Amino acid sequence: MILIRSRRRATAPTGGDRELKCCDVAQIAVSELRGIADLAWASFPCQDLSLAGEGRGLGVAASAAATRSGAFWPFWALMQALAGERRAPRMIVLENVCGVLSSRNGADFALIGDALARAGYRFGAVVIDARHFVPQSRQRVFFIAIRKGEAIPGHLIADGPLPGWHPPALAQAHAALDATAKSQWLWWRVAQPASRREILADLVEDSPAGVVWNSARETEYLLGLMSPLNLAKVQAARNQKQKIAGCVCRRTRPDSMGVRRQRAEVRFDDIAGCLRTPSGGSSRQTLLIVEGNSLRSRLLSPREAARLMGLADSYVLPARYNDACHLAGDGVCVPGVRHIAQHLLEPVLAANAVVPALIAA
Repeated sequence: MILIRSRRRATAPTGGDRELKCCDVAQIAVSELRGIADLAWASFPCQDLSLAGEGRGLGVAASAAATRSGAFWPFWALMQALAGERRAPRMIVLENVCGVLSSRNGADFALIGDALARAGYRFGAVVIDARHFVPQSRQRVFFIAIRKGEAIPGHLIADGPLPGWHPPALAQAHAALDATAKSQWLWWRVAQPASRREILADLVEDSPAGVVWNSARETEYLLGLMSPLNLAKVQAARNQKQKIAGCVCRRTRPDSMGVRRQRAEVRFDDIAGCLRTPSGGSSRQTLLIVEGNSLRSRLLSPREAARLMGLADSYVLPARYNDACHLAGDGVCVPGVRHIAQHLLEPVLAANAVVPALIAA
């Protein structure tokens, strides 16, 4: 995903001034990007950086087509082309999975840092967990880069890593940067979000669309895939004698003999596991509703997945189940992005006399 916002106007876009082009980023010509953008945002594919990938990483610019996460390089070529025309964006934000901190022993993190520093940006990174905003466990890394010469309010910069925003893995990745990248590094200070009030049960639909409840036999089969530890969690939920919503994910785990078998793992901590794109059975989360001795199960509905990403119910979802769940699993947490915009990006724009209302999540 690439998003570029320009400050050419302070009024609502009209006619041909409002465009959304959906294509491979490598197919975009710099001539199509008009003016000077306040913000360029890229959420490039994560497969080669995540635990589920094969460790291919970002690759290098010359062979970027060989990897999915290598889509970063055609995006970066656009940024370099804009800089060559003296139209470099004032800010660049890159978002990806936490695997970028350690993939190829930190080499991919270093590549991004080197690219930003050599292009004339001061930059830093923060790790934000969606659970601060919605009932979903979802950690993501956000690189936030500001073009040199732009004013940065002092309260946005810390003297060193801050608990919550800069975990040990990020500090370790930073330590491995070269001298050039380190000289441009910023420890961003992000305001603490308000306490989240919603729990998973608040987002569950009474009459879901696109999914049906499992039969009693199917629910029993699901329980049969659970280890004694997970069955104990179900029993503990039953003992509470009230309606409780849990999430079940299927995983392949070794048994006592070392044979890998499918297992069902449940959580009753009022949040869902990280949403993923629906590429297989293990990527689809199942709701388990416990109410005393009553047990019901079904797949998470598309609308519930959208709610877990912070999307309003007015957001129009694709009609097909897989398409809707792919949209959610491949997206960014809306209130998390809004928090970054409100407490970091917009203050920078305001400090440089740029209309901050142009950035919206």
